[in-house]
Amino acid sequence: MGTVITYAFFSVGLVSVVSLITVFAFSLRMEILKKILIYMVSFSAGALLGGAFIHLIPEAVHEGSFTVKISLFILSGILFSLLLEKLIHWRHCHNPSHIDEKVHTFAYMNLFGDGVHNFIDGMIIGATYLVSIPAGLAATIAIILHEIPQEVGDFGVLLHGGLKRGKAIMFNFLTALTAILGTALTLAIGTYSDNLTYFLVPFAAGSFIYIACSDLIPELNKEISVKKNIVQFSFLILGIIVTSSVLLSGHGHSHSVDEVHNDGESITVHQD
Repeated sequence: MGTVITYAFFSVGLVSVVSLITVFAFSLRMEILKKILIYMVSFSAGALLGGAFIHLIPEAVHEGSFTVKISLFILSGILFSLLLEKLIHWRHCHNPSHIDEKVHTFAYMNLFGDGVHNFIDGMIIGATYLVSIPAGLAATIAIILHEIPQEVGDFGVLLHGGLKRGKAIMFNFLTALTAILGTALTLAIGTYSDNLTYFLVPFAAGSFIYIACSDLIPELNKEISVKKNIVQFSFLILGIIVTSSVLLSGHGHSHSVDEVHNDGESITVHQD
């Protein structure tokens, strides 16, 4: 368990530090930034879909059949993500006329919504590491690749909301730290309840599917250039491959409990 905790907190710390990528991103010319972001979005979509379909869902049914209950858990992840996005959707409005009169309220609501989102990301990281280290690593990669374009966008919203560059960077980083709280809570509860992991793994898969299909892929569909569409699709496939590679490299140790047969007897071996 100690190894799992170490991996989990290292991963969530890494995800939190990703928010600082905004410092570098906004030091680039906006033309360059826009060209890079769309391919990052493509890669992120592939990583999320790979994590959901190649590992999380198969992991959820590893010890049994694909039951209606698991389907409902996946759907709950999708529906919860939809409700959360609707709750804070207006914070992503890019029309200045909508926010001129309430600049500061808009900016701080953006921070609140981002904090909730990051808290859930932290819970997903904790839950997947409770399943296995390869699962946690794959989820971490998928979340980081999703966080980079999101954090860059959030940083732009904060600047547009009236915050100075220094404060925007600081507040953006502080909201990212809520992911650590999500991981800590999940690890603490999950240690005493296998039911939490049983629920959160398909729930996380549903969340990944929603983010990829509702938020990221529609952005890719805005491109009309055949050449750019081919490159985007290639990056999406690459995201799936990279995530799958992480999972397959740890396939032999992908479960926290292995069955070892010796002289016809089944022995349960618990791994850290």
